[in-house]
Amino acid sequence: MKAIGDPTIQIPSIGILGGTFNPIHFGHLRMAQELADTLNFDEVRFIPAANPPHKNTPSISAEHRAAMVRLGIANNPVFTFDDCELRRTGASYTIDTLLSLREELGSQTSITLFMGSDAFTKFDTWHRWQEIIPLCHIVLVQRPTAQTEANKLPKLLETFLHNHYSENGDDLHTSPAGFVTMRPVTALDISSTAIREAFKHGYSARYLMPDSVIEYIHAHNLYK
Repeated sequence: MKAIGDPTIQIPSIGILGGTFNPIHFGHLRMAQELADTLNFDEVRFIPAANPPHKNTPSISAEHRAAMVRLGIANNPVFTFDDCELRRTGASYTIDTLLSLREELGSQTSITLFMGSDAFTKFDTWHRWQEIIPLCHIVLVQRPTAQTEANKLPKLLETFLHNHYSENGDDLHTSPAGFVTMRPVTALDISSTAIREAFKHGYSARYLMPDSVIEYIHAHNLYK
């Protein structure tokens, strides 16, 4: 009998993209699509954070941010919405989300966490960070404005990367967790901060995000 980890066995593979999505934009969406294509994910789940522990409390409610995510990913059969962090109280810790996903999906599904390479430089400050890699893989993506993480990683994370790194995307499909890989994506230098400023000053956000999200923002008078 062949076992999980056998390179000839492909297991269900799900990517997860968390964040405040304040608001969601084409940078998020294009990155998720390219990773889904190049790494052959069966599904990419968008998981809005209710109470992000590493950021200030968003000025826009979790309900509005979730509604914009739903609109932004509509009509894409690979993208799905997951409200697990919105249903929890307290800080939206990644470890809790992964434990919830493992309970839902079981131990024989591959879960891959999408992470910006800039965020990875502070990965060792995350809540129970060393318990994360046994629960998922991590794919690091370079943000357009971020500097190369080389020479910025603390020694602890250099060792972590060395111990878990793989160039082989197939590793994400033969094991449920444990690998870190890096992938380039199209450099769309779009930020939620800049979009919020555009709305604040009455500028157009057209071509930065889906029209349905722009219409929602105007309808609910957000970011004024």
